[in-house]
Amino acid sequence: MNLRRTLLGAAMALLGWAGAAQAGPTLDAIRARGQLACGIHTGIAGFALPDSRGTWQGMDVDLCRGLAAAIFNDPARVRFVPLSSSTRFTALGSGEVDVLFRTSTQTMLRDTTLGIRHAVTYFYDGHGFLVRRDANLQRVRDMGGATICLLQGTTNEQVTAEYFRSINVQFRPVVFERADQVLAALQAGRCDAWGSDASQLAGLRSQLPNPRDWMVLPERLSKEPYGAYVRRGDEDWFELVRWYTYALIEAEEQGITRANVEEQRRTATNPNTRRLLGATPELGQALKLDPAWVVNALRAIGNYGELYERTMGEQTPVGLPRGPNNLWTQGGLMYALPMR
Repeated sequence: MNLRRTLLGAAMALLGWAGAAQAGPTLDAIRARGQLACGIHTGIAGFALPDSRGTWQGMDVDLCRGLAAAIFNDPARVRFVPLSSSTRFTALGSGEVDVLFRTSTQTMLRDTTLGIRHAVTYFYDGHGFLVRRDANLQRVRDMGGATICLLQGTTNEQVTAEYFRSINVQFRPVVFERADQVLAALQAGRCDAWGSDASQLAGLRSQLPNPRDWMVLPERLSKEPYGAYVRRGDEDWFELVRWYTYALIEAEEQGITRANVEEQRRTATNPNTRRLLGATPELGQALKLDPAWVVNALRAIGNYGELYERTMGEQTPVGLPRGPNNLWTQGGLMYALPMR
């Protein structure tokens, strides 16, 4: 009887270990092909834009690279898939990409009706308008009769229409599929303004021949929290993307950087730091990843603050102060849930 119980217990333990070690279908597929497929913007400074050598740069691009590093310990094992606003969710739902890091606002209807779900907020923004400085506009309500560029398939179409309707002011919308088309239209004088999220307007302004000729009006007409999106039905992949993003924020909270992560892993005595960096393996085990998954991501792209300052910060052409994207301890909204 005792032998039978011992064998039964061993079998149950083995089955439990096998279940815990088995990854979800998305992670299995990524590992089988040896590459992460990541949906990004077709081209906007700060988030995703090819440099002079054709290499993609920006916050969303680096979030993809960091996720590849967390999975493979190699940030190069990612395939970037540029997607327009109108095709991004279809591409995700069809399996063309594994995840969207693509300036996509989290909304209730997107999260409940499209077969996708947002994993976590990684950037806070709001709707604004880019106008010529010499137009001498100070408020949005002064834009009556203006021709306004908008991108198809974005929340900005709805926000702009609803705001002008609410103040009983007319405007003329001109809708485009891609940001580069808006750039051309603005320069050609086809539009008096572009209505979009303020961060994207700052990125677009930096791409114009004379950025100082343009300004973003100070008003914000909406909340635009950007989320990483995944398909519904794979909880393991949802949790991996979610906690990967939190890990970058947590690393900044703990003062762990790209430069000191190796030393911190060797010498840290704080239990939270040891857990985060894989000196104890439970976080990696929970996500079916190597214990050093956070170390690998930080070596590739740094913590959230480093990522922000390198791609969007005040010393970049985009030049955005962190504002709500600062840590909660510094007056912002960035807050990592406890990683234990």
